[in-house]
Amino acid sequence: MYQPTQQTTANRGRNRMSYQRDTAHAILDEAYHCTLAFTVDGEPRLLPTLHVRVDDTVYLHGSTGGRPLLAARGPDGLPVCLGVTLLDGLVYGRSQFHHSANYRSVVAHGTAHLVTEAAEKLAAMTALVEKVGRGRAADSRPPTRRELAETAVLALPLREVSVRARTGPVIDEAEDYALPHWAGVLPLRQVAGPPEPDAGVTAPVPDYLLPPRSPWLTAAPMAGAHVRLEPLDLAHADELYAATDDAEVWRDLTSPRPAHPDDLRVIIAEALRSQHAGTRVPWVQRDARTGRVVGSTSYYEVDEARRTVAIGHTFLGPASWRTGINTEAKLLLLGRAFDVLGAERVVWHTDLRNERSQRAIERLGARREGVLRRHRQRPDGSWRDTVLYAMIADEWPKAQLTLRNSLRPTVPPGR
Repeated sequence: MYQPTQQTTANRGRNRMSYQRDTAHAILDEAYHCTLAFTVDGEPRLLPTLHVRVDDTVYLHGSTGGRPLLAARGPDGLPVCLGVTLLDGLVYGRSQFHHSANYRSVVAHGTAHLVTEAAEKLAAMTALVEKVGRGRAADSRPPTRRELAETAVLALPLREVSVRARTGPVIDEAEDYALPHWAGVLPLRQVAGPPEPDAGVTAPVPDYLLPPRSPWLTAAPMAGAHVRLEPLDLAHADELYAATDDAEVWRDLTSPRPAHPDDLRVIIAEALRSQHAGTRVPWVQRDARTGRVVGSTSYYEVDEARRTVAIGHTFLGPASWRTGINTEAKLLLLGRAFDVLGAERVVWHTDLRNERSQRAIERLGARREGVLRRHRQRPDGSWRDTVLYAMIADEWPKAQLTLRNSLRPTVPPGR
């Protein structure tokens, strides 16, 4: 526990104050950025910056030419005040006076010193990189001697530290509870969106940038003799566009045919947003023989509670038609659904006009269950009737055997 001092003792709202070391550390670790307050030549300054806590010291980085870094060079260091706030919700009272916010904050006072010892400086910078993604330090180039020289690191020992927080519901005046106005709390939270790779990146999104997911929402890599399935990524856009740039591929899909790889990036980005929202799991398909990207397929309408999933959003380049790639991809997806996830039901949807797709689904062993009228809108604005197919767990063993037999090479007579 931190001991209260004159600077960390509140004059008002003392019931919201705390000096618990573990609580302060947890808030500092959860927050990615802070604000550093200091004075230079008698003038107040604020510096928003990134920080990382290592034991009982907070490290902050900046340019060697920055005002706080220059001021901290002296033997006496730089007196500073550091603030971190996590906003957890907006509180709406019946009266305007009692509107408030739920939050957790840390304020630390002390003297910051410039880190000059090379090992401590490098360790602090490594810790900063690791904070944005555990494993990132090993997955990126370390700084050169010149870059280290151009970067300054401040160290602030945590000595005078206080925590202030508000949690809970509205606190209105007793006579205001009869007012007809809505009151309550609007929770707020910081949520990472789908990673957006830089131009030219071919490496897949690393695991440390992906949120923990249920196996039902995880695009686990799978491989067979004909096809390899791996998590779809924006980095696949150029190869995928080249493989599927054919009007026949997109004729019966709900997305318009991409005219450029950037159009396909938009489609992939939407698939990744759906995955982030927990409604879709997209894979890219690679030819197992050549390693080339040839298509994409997905789980969608994922319902773990009811143990059901749909297979679709499938598009495959014409060069891979009638090669066993699509059949084996479905075999892998069905095997994961029934044998790994424990699904009770797998569903397909296809356009009533797409007879080729219907025949392909029927060859998988799925049963036609009906037609959903005016179910989805086509790219040209017309409404399509959708044929609904399904396979249940009891039907999977027979279907699996049929699919495996269909993938075995045919032996010519007499051999």
